[in-house]
Amino acid sequence: MTIVKSYSELITLPTFEARLAYLQTHQKPTDETFGSDRYLNQAFYTSSEWRRVRNQVIVRDKGLDLAVEGFPVHGAIYVHHINPITLDDLEHALEKVLDPSFLITTSFHTHQMIHYGSKPKPMYVERKPGDTKLW
Repeated sequence: MTIVKSYSELITLPTFEARLAYLQTHQKPTDETFGSDRYLNQAFYTSSEWRRVRNQVIVRDKGLDLAVEGFPVHGAIYVHHINPITLDDLEHALEKVLDPSFLITTSFHTHQMIHYGSKPKPMYVERKPGDTKLW
């Protein structure tokens, strides 16, 4: 049985950490996703339909990482499929793949944490008198 996760369920979680845990897939960097059919994946992500929905999701989430207040995305904005998509989804279930109910705004680093489980980097480093390093 496949568990279907959704945006409406995700946003009930109050913290960034809770939302990250909800989304994590714990893939290995060597796991193959689309293999030789990657061109279909790339064609999808350059389509006008995807760009339209992607922009809607970014606006809905106010450009915030995992739509959490106080976590603005600095740099490139990713729109993540809450439920991993498959080649079959791209070929036969575009309505599912383009449904904002299954998409969330993330930063690159958060996207990596979702897929590969890397540890979160602190957003801010507390400065103390006498610090000699900038960061």
